[in-house]
Amino acid sequence: MQMKNIIHTIFHFLIWFNTMANNLISTTFIVVLFSLVLAGKSQTFSTNLPRSTLRLGRQNLTRLHFFFHDVVGGPNATAIRVAAAPITNTSSTGFGAVVMMDNLLTVGPEPNSTGVGRAQGMYASADLNNMSFMMVQNYVFDEERFNGSTLSILGRNPISSPMREFPVVGGTGVFRFARGYAEARTFFFSATNGDAIVEYNVYVLH
Repeated sequence: MQMKNIIHTIFHFLIWFNTMANNLISTTFIVVLFSLVLAGKSQTFSTNLPRSTLRLGRQNLTRLHFFFHDVVGGPNATAIRVAAAPITNTSSTGFGAVVMMDNLLTVGPEPNSTGVGRAQGMYASADLNNMSFMMVQNYVFDEERFNGSTLSILGRNPISSPMREFPVVGGTGVFRFARGYAEARTFFFSATNGDAIVEYNVYVLH
């Protein structure tokens, strides 16, 4: 009788253990599956958002007018050649020359006029037959209204043309989602050292 009770107890224990094991496996499976679902949601590559999420309502059209000071000569140069091609020095257009710049932007044409920011980036001679630069630059503004905001410009600059036009390809800060164009006109050029002052009108939707 005692042996029968022992066998009965062991039998019920095995049933209980098997149930608990199955429950544990099921619980573990559910937890793992739930974690995978959450991970999938948090790592979604693409999500459609309403325009209101980033306050993309009616956009502003802003005109910016300033002067760009390209100083390439002397101890205070702000535009310096950093690279050249084997044919740069013999090319009629200086083809292959790459210039890095951190040029002052001012309200008026005088170098001591009120500053509104810097033009940082580079330009390179990219035409074998005509004087034309590829412009890659960020206008970094420190004027009160636009302080810390930037506009990005990428385009072709045929410097002998009276007026050149470059696309605005983006911006940051106040100018997030910016698009527009910039008009450039040479205000002053020194044939002696290559320094130039360029007048800019920039029209931006933002």
